[in-house]
Amino acid sequence: MKPIFEKLALGSEEGFTFKRIRARHFNCPWHFHGEYELILTLLCPGYRMVGDDITPLHPGDLVLVGANLPHIWQCDPRLDDSRRVDILLVQFDEDFLGEACLRIPAFHPVRQLLQRAAVGLQFTGKTRSRVAELLQEMARVSGLRRIILFLSALEALASSPDCHAIASPGFSTGVSPFNQERMNRVFKFIDEQIDQPVRLADAARVASLSSGAFSRFFHQHTGRTFPEFLNQLRIGRACRLLAESELSVTEIALACGFANLSNFNRQFARLKQTTPREYRRQLANAT
Repeated sequence: MKPIFEKLALGSEEGFTFKRIRARHFNCPWHFHGEYELILTLLCPGYRMVGDDITPLHPGDLVLVGANLPHIWQCDPRLDDSRRVDILLVQFDEDFLGEACLRIPAFHPVRQLLQRAAVGLQFTGKTRSRVAELLQEMARVSGLRRIILFLSALEALASSPDCHAIASPGFSTGVSPFNQERMNRVFKFIDEQIDQPVRLADAARVASLSSGAFSRFFHQHTGRTFPEFLNQLRIGRACRLLAESELSVTEIALACGFANLSNFNRQFARLKQTTPREYRRQLANAT
């Protein structure tokens, strides 16, 4: 089965598209496209999913999404309207400088970078800081200067030791167009019900599938069982509340959909290798 192909409208002047997204809320659907995408999240409280990886979003998150790799950026719909979204992104074809460009020996590191991006790459440390500076300067210029800055960003990414793969090596993108819409309905349902009991049978009904068929369908698309995905999403939200609110651990557990504190503590320790209270203490010591 083939995923839905979303053809992006790339900039004609520079050969790629540069965007700055500023909004109160931002929800991009579970999708993929044939172009590569370099995404710097300056602000978007929520989570991202790239392939079979789901990670809470933090300011400075820098990701290179490979061609045809499903991904989604979700802003938490329960945040106050005063919270803003600010994202910089570049969308580009492999041959945006011409078909012969990547065959030049000097472009070999970039060629390798794009191959490694097939499972998505996250960049940290000095690389993230350098590329963030370049992307923010790209927002202030256009034309040849923007192209030069983008090539500098690709050079920094290609030579970076500060990166790691995001999705599992064996992640499959085999989904049908109908399944694409189903996934969007399921993600919307989860977002709306995340602080309530969410039963697999209810999600299956949203997807118009039996429980057994939905379990197979969901695992095929995310690389996780439905309970695993739900727990990881809830713990990611709990981490943000522990960092950004004065709510007690019990209040956070209930706000994230856990029926009791012991189960919350157990799931938190399993995914974060620490307790919620210790996690909050570590955050306080780091600031």
